[in-house]
Amino acid sequence: MKTTTAECFFPALAARGAPWAAALLLFASFITLGNQARADESLANQDDSKLAPALSLVDGGATEPPIELAQAAPAQAPAQAPAPATPAAWADTLTIGGHLEGGITGNPDATANQRNLGRLFDDHANVPVLNQLWGIIQRPLDPKATGWDFGFTVDAAFGTDARFLHVYNQFDHAINSSYQIALVEAYGLAHAPGVGAGGMDVKFGQFASPMSAETVDASQNSFYSHSYIFNFGVPFQHTGFLTTTHVTSVVDLYFGLDTGVNAWLGGSGGGLNNDTVIHGQTGFGLNLLEGNLTLVALSHIGPENPKRVFGTPANSGLRYLNDAVLVWKASDKLTFTTDANYIRDDLVNATGYGAAQYVAYTIDDIFTFVARAEVWRDNNGFFVASFQKPFDFIDSERGLPTSLGGAVGGGRTTYGALTLGVNIKPPVPKAIEGFVIRPELRFDDSLNGTKPFIAGTQGHQVTLAADFILPFSL
Repeated sequence: MKTTTAECFFPALAARGAPWAAALLLFASFITLGNQARADESLANQDDSKLAPALSLVDGGATEPPIELAQAAPAQAPAQAPAPATPAAWADTLTIGGHLEGGITGNPDATANQRNLGRLFDDHANVPVLNQLWGIIQRPLDPKATGWDFGFTVDAAFGTDARFLHVYNQFDHAINSSYQIALVEAYGLAHAPGVGAGGMDVKFGQFASPMSAETVDASQNSFYSHSYIFNFGVPFQHTGFLTTTHVTSVVDLYFGLDTGVNAWLGGSGGGLNNDTVIHGQTGFGLNLLEGNLTLVALSHIGPENPKRVFGTPANSGLRYLNDAVLVWKASDKLTFTTDANYIRDDLVNATGYGAAQYVAYTIDDIFTFVARAEVWRDNNGFFVASFQKPFDFIDSERGLPTSLGGAVGGGRTTYGALTLGVNIKPPVPKAIEGFVIRPELRFDDSLNGTKPFIAGTQGHQVTLAADFILPFSL
């Protein structure tokens, strides 16, 4: 699974009183002390992470020129009309940059070394973490290209998020810590004219899955936490190719072949299921109301269960992952996004399904209000889980033994979640344009009476979290 097979669950430790006030103070301190990475966690997985001082603005004095602000600056008419733009050379569109993301999720009912069930990237409770130190070099396709065009993207990440961003057998056991390194994407791009009215875009290599309203790149999301759909209902990455054919200005068609969910190239020695079976991805997109209403519906099909667990039948048991995202830009300030999801695994006869509704309202240049409401059903207790040790997630996917009590599921549960947040973009120097702070309050609840949260003792979970994203470029 990104979608993890958690058919065997171990009892977790009983929850102890959480240092709630200390958790909030830790977040306040790490906004100003933002760049300091936490030391490697011990094999006992006791987290004592700390973050380092973030970039601070220093008063240059009266003799220095004023700092140019990239956000919340009043619009001004240009002094004179710009000269006609000349086409940029291919190398001129090459960019190198990235971002730093750190955050904390306060959970008043959890101890510091306990995981938040239903979460992956924000699974640490009451501990500040460096989620992503993300670097990227890319040359995107020219969206106005009418002839052949070529590009590429290579991006890698260091931090606690990297535990979930490994494709099998690629650095996935290199560092026995919550802080790991992962090659997230490495793919080429090509635009081929003459195929459909708008040509065909081809992506080939290792790339992030296009499914879901959310993505692995934190800077492209509105929330620190992720939906159940993103964590357990869609893939994170693929290795293969994906084509997007612009049939008309309204209709796009998608088609691709790859090695599976979160899978790389290679054999099945580590429990992989991608050596002899090709997985397919197909779907369509609609662009309506001059781009203000869009729909992308995608399906991914193939066997995903590890052969070392299920044997030869694993190659005949298909998993179907289906996701549709509808985005309506109602006005310049208001956007609605709907994400519908259905996943089924034939081999273990398990299903999961649900929907999430997002709302984003831009208050002004600094503040944007965001909300997300979701209901997702893990019909057989197969998909949703939390993972205690650094290798438990990838070992569970690959069919390798996890640590004792390392994979804890929530059983047959209908999860409801409501998340309220604000994206805050204060005035900053142009060098860090895009800097954002994202506090959020989230309520998770079992809608069918089970007790999946806080080591299986509660039917609900309340978290107060925040992160910051500090972009940079070279």
